[in-house]
Amino acid sequence: MKVRAFLDTSALFSVIWPAEGGARMILRLSEAGAINLLVSSLVLRELENALRRKALRSLGSLALLLDKSNLEVSPNPKTETIEKSLSLTHHPGDANILAAAWESNVDFLVTLDRKHFLENKLMSASVPFPIGTPGDFLAWYRRHLNP
Repeated sequence: MKVRAFLDTSALFSVIWPAEGGARMILRLSEAGAINLLVSSLVLRELENALRRKALRSLGSLALLLDKSNLEVSPNPKTETIEKSLSLTHHPGDANILAAAWESNVDFLVTLDRKHFLENKLMSASVPFPIGTPGDFLAWYRRHLNP
């Protein structure tokens, strides 16, 4: 069974800069069929809004990259999962993203959000999957391939 990785908005945004970073490598793994890559509809909306404000010219390029990566959009999470996630993140948008990853039974949540995810000890102890940066995921994936 393939590894299921969930990208939040910050990780997906980092696909644009730099072109050879860890997030771009994760998209390449998905494009090659080595992993299943998931996002939520909220992640896609937040990403589109951020690109329209900060990098409008990149919108088309990113759309092509995402299409090639066989990205899967997770279903909207249940209210009770969002509420449980909100008790961990204390941020409504991030709670929705965490809930979507949780209900999608992912193996790893990829993010660059330090405040609500990476430095949140309560969350890392409460969810059934690791949370880390694109580089953390790639290191985890290498270990997963060669236990």
